[in-house]
Amino acid sequence: MSSIKQKFDLTGKVAIVTGSSKGIGLSIARGLAENGAKVVISSRKQDAVDAIAAEFNALGLEAIGIACHIGDPAQREALVAKTMEKYGRIDILVNNAAINPFYGPLETSDEEVFDKIMNINVKAPWLLSNLVQPHMKANGSGSIINIASVEGIHPGFRLGLYSITKSALIMLAKNQAKEWGRFGIRSNVVCPGLIKTKFSEALWSNEKLVAQYTGVVPLKRVAEPDEMAGIVMLLASDAGSYMTGGVYAADGGYLISG
Repeated sequence: MSSIKQKFDLTGKVAIVTGSSKGIGLSIARGLAENGAKVVISSRKQDAVDAIAAEFNALGLEAIGIACHIGDPAQREALVAKTMEKYGRIDILVNNAAINPFYGPLETSDEEVFDKIMNINVKAPWLLSNLVQPHMKANGSGSIINIASVEGIHPGFRLGLYSITKSALIMLAKNQAKEWGRFGIRSNVVCPGLIKTKFSEALWSNEKLVAQYTGVVPLKRVAEPDEMAGIVMLLASDAGSYMTGGVYAADGGYLISG
């Protein structure tokens, strides 16, 4: 009988994590590497990803940095090609990179912002997953983890466009799971709540907003980035081998707080 703890072991697996030079992406990348995966650190700037990869290597973790602006088709293709060139396989894709350039009522935004946010938050994960799919298919297994948001399930205020993209990302994962399950490829979604990252600083640095949030959330606090890594470890590994098409909130109870 194989050990259940052993199922979390990612030795020999190769993972790409987009937007992983800081915040949630960085903690996810580190968790995967600590569990034995070879991790591709990716974000827009080469010096930023090189610095993180060097930090990981100094800790005895296997990582390389490949810069990629996920909105750029040539850079997406290069990310996959360089990963294959270096490691010869891709087992895990974490679609974490996202933007939120607009905070305000729906009717006050413009088409340019809409196109930009859809391009990065929805179109890019769809196309990057499509590039990775043949390599996972060749292995007969793979795990795609899309990082959405509770905003994709329950609308807040002034984050309407962002919410729309995250809702679309959830449905993308469900369709990936349905269509690609026969190839042994699983796809799931993690929906974080409010987390102390640079990305969401405008929210958690607003004392009034934080007081409102912690007032209704059962766990009474904002999350740290490292608190998102555990669920990804489960979904990425054989410990979550029967989990696909699922939507998992890590939100301190936000969605049940009414």
